[in-house]
Parts: sequence; C-alpha cells; structure tokens
Amino acid sequence: MRIAATKPLFAWDCLEDSPSLSTVGAFLRLLPDGKLLRSLREARGRGRDDYRVTSLWGALLLTILLRHPSIESCLAELRRNEALRRLIGIKGESKVPKDYNMSRFLAVLGSEPHRRLLREVFEELGRRIAQAVKDLGVETAGDSTGLSARPGSGSETDGLAEPSGGRKEYADESGAITKVVEWFGYKLHLLVDKRHEVALAYEVTAPSVSDAEMIPKLLEGAGRVLPKGRIRTLAYDMAADDEKTHAELRERRIKPLIENRALWKGESERMLPGHDGRSNVVYDEAGTVYCYDKISEPPVRHKMYYAGHEPKRGTLKYRCPAMRHGWDCPMSGRCNSGKKYGKTVRVRQEIDFRRFPPIPRATKQFERLYKGRTSVERVNARLKVFWGADDGNITGPQRFHAFLGTVMVVHAGLAALLASTPRKDGPLGKMRLSPIAKALREATARTD
Repeated sequence: MRIAATKPLFAWDCLEDSPSLSTVGAFLRLLPDGKLLRSLREARGRGRDDYRVTSLWGALLLTILLRHPSIESCLAELRRNEALRRLIGIKGESKVPKDYNMSRFLAVLGSEPHRRLLREVFEELGRRIAQAVKDLGVETAGDSTGLSARPGSGSETDGLAEPSGGRKEYADESGAITKVVEWFGYKLHLLVDKRHEVALAYEVTAPSVSDAEMIPKLLEGAGRVLPKGRIRTLAYDMAADDEKTHAELRERRIKPLIENRALWKGESERMLPGHDGRSNVVYDEAGTVYCYDKISEPPVRHKMYYAGHEPKRGTLKYRCPAMRHGWDCPMSGRCNSGKKYGKTVRVRQEIDFRRFPPIPRATKQFERLYKGRTSVERVNARLKVFWGADDGNITGPQRFHAFLGTVMVVHAGLAALLASTPRKDGPLGKMRLSPIAKALREATARTD
C-alpha cells in the first residue's frame, strides 16, 4: 500500500481492492487479539483441535479484509493460496476449515465472554489511535442504519434479540413521506469522528430501538476509547431531538448539533417568556430569534444577530441586526434609543434546551459543523458495501454479532494501518514515517 504524503491521515481511498500479502501481514500483526484468542482456546479445553483457533479467527478476518462475498469463497481461496494460508498459520490445504467449522466458530465467538473480548479488541485499537491523534473525537457525528440478517433457531441466543422487521420513513419539509426503506435484521448505531471518519463506538439493536435511546450507550463506549472530555460536539439528525438527549449532552458538556423535529401545530412563532404584547421579539420552532419592525406597513420581521453563548449566565445573546450591520431601521429610534451597542436580548436556555442549544441552528457555525454529519454515512457505506456488514448471509443473533464485531475490528485495524503506513514523499518517492505513524508503531510494539 503506497500513500502520498499529501493524502489525509486516514486515506480511505488508498485502500487496495485486493490487499497485498504485505498489507494483510501488517494488518494481522497490529491486532491486539491475544486475550480473545486465549479465551477461545480455554473454551475449547480438551476438545478436538483439528482446526486451530488462530486459523479460524484468521479465516474470518480475511473474509472481511479481502472483501469476499461469503466465508465459503474465502475458504476456497485459502485452499489454493499457500502464501495466504501461511499468514494465518495454516500449514496445508487439508488444514483449511470447512464452512460448518466456521459456522460453529462464529456461534462461539458471538457468545460471552468472547463477544465482550471482541469489542475490547476494537476499543483497544481506538485507544491507540486516540493517543496518537490528538484531535480524534473532538467533533463527532452519529447515525443508525439497517443491516440484513437471517433468523436463527431461537434455541440459543445468549440474551441477544432475534432479527426482526424494520421500517424507516423519510419526509420532506412539509412532512409528506417521500421514501420508505424496509429490511429484516438489526439496526446498527454508530458514533464516528467527523474529520477522520473513524468509528468510536457502535451498538447493535433490534430495528424498533430508537436512535435517541442508544446515544448514552454510544457515549459510554466512546468514553472507553477517548480521553475524558475530548468530545466537544455531536451532530445528529432529528431522530435524536428529544429532551433526554439534550440533557445527557449538557451533563457531559457536549454541544449538540441536532436538527429539530416539527412539533408545533398551526404556529410559526411565539413570544419569548417575559415579553408581552408590546415587545417586538419572537422565536420560531428551531429557536431562531427575530425582531419586528412594527412601524413599517405591513410589519417586517428581521433575524436578530447572534452575539454569542454565555455559559456562566446560561443564556444566548442577541443584538439589533440594524446596529450590527449598519442599515437603517424605522424601529431603531424606539429600540436603540440611547444605546450605542443597540438593543440586546438574552435568551435563557432553560426555557427550552432543545430549541436554545449553545450553538443556535440559524448560525453559520451550526451549518458548517452540521455538514460534517455526512461522515457517518460514508462510514456506514464502507461497513456495508466494502466489508459485507449488510450481506444478510449470517444466520442467528450470536453469529451476526460475532461477524459484525469482526467487521468493526477490521475497520479500526485498517484505520490504524493507514495512519501508521509510511508516506511517499518527494519526486524520488522516498518513504517517511510521520510522528503519528511512529507513535502507533510504538504502541503496537509495546502490546506485542
């Protein structure tokens, strides 16, 4: 894998469609999976050891890493590719597992304590990256997506929900439904870094579980990966717009960038609390504050200028737009009489934390930061299209959770590999290691 020095730290577009043996070997070496493999060996005990745990684990990783459409196709490649077999410790063609061996292995991997240890591999990779990349997790985004799966026998689920039908509706600004997506399986909830497009936490639930319900768990998961207090903003669509979510983010001192849901029926604006009929200041459902020029006929509404968040006061400060931008307003004599700074309005956030977040929705800052929410959609696409999380070939909840957990490990492992890969620098193609790449390599060496 060759990456130019001008590429981003996590150059996802440089991933090879068919990874070379050197890339596969480098990926396998950086995985902190020793604890997981020991647990799997102990669970096997004195049972049959026809196929080593490392071989089964390696075959599962290669299925995802090499983008095979199924586990069976990866096993077929292992039977004819001796060099690839050696990378995962398979000494001969006869030692390549069968498809039913892999099915049993997935069921074991998806049960406790192995399922928890699999998640710990993902989180350890995230911690390594977070220690080397100081801005990882500062700006985050969240979303959910449907994943296809097949139902199991229902006899052994290890407390996991069976797959079920899901439905998601998309509406336009008027509230009319424009698109309906249906699937059978699960829902994947993701929290990712917006800039680097690296997943920080994930949860798998039944399709009926709401996005807002899973945000506390996603933040807990990210807290095991990132240093305390690193997350500053969280961007999410209107599925997360409820009072509990805003309270959770406020307690964690995370600024929400969340679209608001339309709940007002037949109202376009309201008077601010504390203002009577003589006031000319109102706000709309999104929390945008306006002032009216009552002298003009008909009255003209102007958006007030946002002057900043005052956290100690718990208020948002707005001022007269005419004074700020230097244009004449017929109401200026009444509103700004004797005021060099112009009329000032302070909105107490406790009126409605959903509508008056620290970064108001009708600001360029909110618009700029919210645009980064598309990063989580690109991560979803890689998980589903590149690495087969949505293939729908996995039967039963234990196997599905094991497969998806391995997909997340591959994602985090490739992120660490991209950041630690030497960059091609200069016309002669000299290779150099960045400070971040050196830090990641040292972290891997310490673990080994």
